[in-house]
Amino acid sequence: MISWWRIAFGDCEVEKLRESVQKECIGQGFVTEEFEEEISMALNVPFVVATTSGSAALYMALLSLGIGHGDEVIIPNRTWIASANAILLTGAKAVLVDVRSDLPLIDVSQIQSRITPQTKALMPVHLNGRSVDMRGIQQLAGKFGIPVIEDACQAFFSSNSSGYLGTQSDLGCFSLGLTKLVSTGQGGFVVTKNRDVYERLKVIRNHGVTDEFTESYDQFGFNFKFTDLFASFGLVQLSRVSKRIAHLNKIYAKYESTISKFKSLDLLPVNVLSGEIPLYAEVLCPERKELKNFLHFHNIQARIVPPDLNTSSCIKDDGSFPNSMRFSNQGLYLPCGPEQPLENIDFVIDALDDFEHRN
Repeated sequence: MISWWRIAFGDCEVEKLRESVQKECIGQGFVTEEFEEEISMALNVPFVVATTSGSAALYMALLSLGIGHGDEVIIPNRTWIASANAILLTGAKAVLVDVRSDLPLIDVSQIQSRITPQTKALMPVHLNGRSVDMRGIQQLAGKFGIPVIEDACQAFFSSNSSGYLGTQSDLGCFSLGLTKLVSTGQGGFVVTKNRDVYERLKVIRNHGVTDEFTESYDQFGFNFKFTDLFASFGLVQLSRVSKRIAHLNKIYAKYESTISKFKSLDLLPVNVLSGEIPLYAEVLCPERKELKNFLHFHNIQARIVPPDLNTSSCIKDDGSFPNSMRFSNQGLYLPCGPEQPLENIDFVIDALDDFEHRN
């Protein structure tokens, strides 16, 4: 079976992990600091706080802005549920906005109508490495005095004309999960250019204190600390970024050159030339169930995209989301990933061609 995602860990990760263990670098310490510094230099952003997951990064970012009960945060209806769950954990309300008709990215033109006096943050999501209209977001944020948290969990090292995604607002949140460009198994981090926010994030990460041996408890927080073992993996994974981006671009190019000729499915575009990274290979197919079963019969795994947020019983929003619905009902992930062999992609393309001409 060709898996829908392939990423690899090898001898270099094992050796770096062994080195950290031998030096007794286990919990959050010097190796974590080194990892944060490497990310800081790579993204050209001054402050980085590593944490347990991209979900935790989003939650910490919200807490650092003081968001809580009675507040509202605007997010797109098409994103992984973690974006909404982070908001709900603060006690705030997730306010949903439909996505563009051509891409599963928040439709900036619809945001202003959802802004109320309770709106305390905008959370655009750079889904699959695609850039949201950040100029439009920044204009709205400036007009209404609302901070912006970029959910860049699927966009590490993706960029637009203004620089890296996740670095163009008050805070940016990233994931280091298994299905990401750089993986530590579990993990994530927050970036910011604001020193005060950075200091709050570090305290939030450690139960609201700067040191466990404290004389007072002054701020709410939790144990969101990273580990030097995770950081050891991350440092090695960072060294492979250029090669991995090139490989993902090759996969996308193969799919693009072939699927563009098909009538039964469409490849969702990624602007590779502008710096966007096609983390996943997404297609829309009106006959999605039939295509998924057809591929499975040919020993190819494909994954249905996550459902829209408004279908969650935890989120109360009676709005209309016709564009989101189309992506949700037709979206499918094809085999991809930084270590997915190109010959596997050729095999998938042959199967897609058979599906296209099956009648």
